[in-house]
Amino acid sequence: MACFFRRKIAEKLGRALQQSEDVFIPALTAVPVLKKQQGADFRLLIGTLRASGILPSSGDIQVQTENLATQLKQDNVVEHISAARGIINFKVNRKLLAQKLLEPFGNGENDKFGLNSELFNTLTTGTTLVEYSSPNIAKKFHAGHLRSTIIGNFIANLKQSLGNDVIRMNYLGDWGMQFGLLGAGFGQFGSPEKLKQNPLQHLFEVYVRVNKEAENNEDMKQAARDFFRQLEQHESHVVSLWQQFRDITVKEYQDIYERLGVHFDVYSGESFHQDQAQEVVQQLQSRGLLKTSEKGTGVVDLSPNRDKTNVCTVLRSDGTTLYITRDIAAAINRKEKYSFDEMIYVTDKSQENHFSQLFQILLAMGHSWADGCRHVSFGLVQGMKTRAGEVVFLEDVLDEARARMLNNMSQSNTTKELENPEDTAEKVGISALIIQDFKGPLQSDYKFNWDRMLQAQGDTGVFLQYTHARLCSLKQTNKGVEAVAFDPSLLSEQTCTAILQHLLRYDEVLYQSAQDLQPKHLVNFLLKLCHLIASAHRELPVKGSPEAVAQARLRMFSGACSVLANGMRILGITPVNKM
Repeated sequence: MACFFRRKIAEKLGRALQQSEDVFIPALTAVPVLKKQQGADFRLLIGTLRASGILPSSGDIQVQTENLATQLKQDNVVEHISAARGIINFKVNRKLLAQKLLEPFGNGENDKFGLNSELFNTLTTGTTLVEYSSPNIAKKFHAGHLRSTIIGNFIANLKQSLGNDVIRMNYLGDWGMQFGLLGAGFGQFGSPEKLKQNPLQHLFEVYVRVNKEAENNEDMKQAARDFFRQLEQHESHVVSLWQQFRDITVKEYQDIYERLGVHFDVYSGESFHQDQAQEVVQQLQSRGLLKTSEKGTGVVDLSPNRDKTNVCTVLRSDGTTLYITRDIAAAINRKEKYSFDEMIYVTDKSQENHFSQLFQILLAMGHSWADGCRHVSFGLVQGMKTRAGEVVFLEDVLDEARARMLNNMSQSNTTKELENPEDTAEKVGISALIIQDFKGPLQSDYKFNWDRMLQAQGDTGVFLQYTHARLCSLKQTNKGVEAVAFDPSLLSEQTCTAILQHLLRYDEVLYQSAQDLQPKHLVNFLLKLCHLIASAHRELPVKGSPEAVAQARLRMFSGACSVLANGMRILGITPVNKM
């Protein structure tokens, strides 16, 4: 694997510069595969050594580069060393490249490829708590919650694959004045019979109706306030109705999550922390952090000079707590309960200020662990519509993705052989949704496009699935050819080398993803891998080749298939074997 070669090159650099070889490991990167023929496999940026003090930061960088390159001797691992402008390039032995990279796939270590890299030694280990999805109860799952759900799932999968203990938490919006409205509205417009037939649709209709009614009806507003006050005072008949709404919602959401291949370890919510929020207020008071504003609200002044340029309201004038007060209580409770090493919140970018204030308040309260909390924000999806018009519910989007994909597949020759074409269409449709979402920076808004998303050619989730299915078919067709041993010298073609060079980058891509928690690095790596596989599939037949050549090529295709499947699973995509 890549670490074998990285370590060998680092040893040379360590001897030449009288330094520990470990300092050179992060500075050595695999060279990206370009269209034109590529010679070097690894490169060292001299600027990195100057920045870290290993080489003097003054002086001519090109002279330093050439001097260091002449001190490094080639051997049976590193065949060629050359100096470019501020860069030293290393080309490794081609036979050894194939042998070391493809060895794990003959030892039953397919799932571990790239995951034992020493690059990961500097990352946060231990327990990671990821809070994501977090829809509001008593409402159907809105399409707007798709991004938080799939991004959070990717982060949880990535952290887990890198060896962290991951707690996947869904923090439901299950408290607040909207339940006063819904409770009062259900008393007037609700039907227990309709609630049984189509629970969330009925609650949604009641909520829309009561909102409209409350606009011009002061009695309805008062009824809502009364209901919520009774809820906060834990009056049994009110709590019972609220619990029923919550249970109905979670059950229906779980059906959606199952379709998306998403699961949670904990379903939490604001309601769990409403009593603890009052304790937070007392703690803020005892620390002298809580001030009373001119409006009578409780605020915390977070501005550096205490000039009230950055004020956070934590208490209404009537003494009730707010969303952020409950978030502070939730964070403290989670630390006590789960002893996490890092906590990651995944929400849209409109909440950036909220989380900035949350972390600042926690630190001001003396909770130094808040430095291990981070907010991963994302932009909006524009123009997500079904054929029926403007989309509201995620279920409609998933149904339409499946229907469109099924229609596309029905025009293919292989679809009729599928045992369950609907299930395959569902998985491929969801892959298409995920890849369209993950291709760019998370913070960017993007335009939803059904036709572009579902193309079989081009950089889409359909292309990833098609490539995986094609490789599975290749392995199935040549089942008797696979062997434990293979001759790596028979993989000398440029198309083979390009795939092997690309696989060298896998641990770096995972490392980069773990640092900034952006899925685009892995998506682009996998799409590039699929293009390289398509070229190799055209040029390097397995069937009809001499046995030793067929075995070597099949090993390479099998290895590429495993890395593709592993990467797809981290992204939250279930690979299909046939389509």
